[in-house]
Amino acid sequence: MPNALSSPLSRRGVLAAGGAVGLGVALTACGSGDDGAKDAGAGAGGDPTAGPWSFEDDRGETAKADSVPKSIVAFTGTAAALHDYGIEVKGVFGPTTTKDGKPDIQAGDLDVTKVEILGNVWGEFNVEKYAALAPDLLVTAQWVEGELWYVPEQSKDKILKLAPSVALWAAETTVPKAVQRHADLAESLGADLKSAKVTDAKARFEKAAGRLRAAAKSKPEIRVLVGSASQDLFYVSLAKMSADTLYFQELGVKFVEPKVNSQGFFEELSWENIDKYPADIIMMDNRSSALQPDALTSKPTWARLPAVKAGQVVPRVTEPIYSYDKCAPILDDLAAAIEKARKVA
Repeated sequence: MPNALSSPLSRRGVLAAGGAVGLGVALTACGSGDDGAKDAGAGAGGDPTAGPWSFEDDRGETAKADSVPKSIVAFTGTAAALHDYGIEVKGVFGPTTTKDGKPDIQAGDLDVTKVEILGNVWGEFNVEKYAALAPDLLVTAQWVEGELWYVPEQSKDKILKLAPSVALWAAETTVPKAVQRHADLAESLGADLKSAKVTDAKARFEKAAGRLRAAAKSKPEIRVLVGSASQDLFYVSLAKMSADTLYFQELGVKFVEPKVNSQGFFEELSWENIDKYPADIIMMDNRSSALQPDALTSKPTWARLPAVKAGQVVPRVTEPIYSYDKCAPILDDLAAAIEKARKVA
């Protein structure tokens, strides 16, 4: 992942790179979000350990087991979402800890000291450690159709032979649909979606969505730019191409629309040209693989942007943890930014 921007990339690799802000193709018609809920297995209601288990994922594939999986391995962000519904995993792969050993932003509330970390960067997945966990289920995201997020292509066949797998859309969907699908999976694994923790979080999410809708309606003149920074380039993403920003658009937020490259996700700008698109608020990729605003102070063109001078730069949770608990603050934070924003571009 750290080397992704300097080496030839597959489409997946581009998405994983710190500068790749255009995550996924957010075509609502392609979101298979509601269909798979009917296919949750024995964990939904009744004895969560009895009987066969099955779950149809967003590839249209059905994972099956003789009983509800207990030895679960998941992409870090997906594991964090399952944790919020009360489902714990034994192993994770993907950004989990930072260089100083602290939990990565994508780990959410996971106790990273209690899970086996099979890989912490793009292309890293320890198959031997995975096998030693005697996995019942592998769970990850799907940003590109048919591809498993952070499961390396070179070892994918070995990995998939060891346990059933589930992939859930993180791109060709919207936030509510993605959250629901993660909840469906958690319920199939024994989660109680009627618990106070879950219902309270859902209520906060719905309230936050209403707040963002009201904020956007009250300030239709505010334009938001979705950006990500690398040492050499500044990336401006097309909002409709990602689940989070597409949902924000549906709630009324107005975004800058860049002239994207052939892949359709974002436009690369040199640092000399980052003022190409006037914006009142800049949302910056918060992943550890991207440069953060405090690392950009040495770049004069950044400092001259109206939104930067006005202090209207906010983090963007580029890879959301799809639980009500983690998505509610995302909506609240953007609503607060718009409520406080003034027209500067």
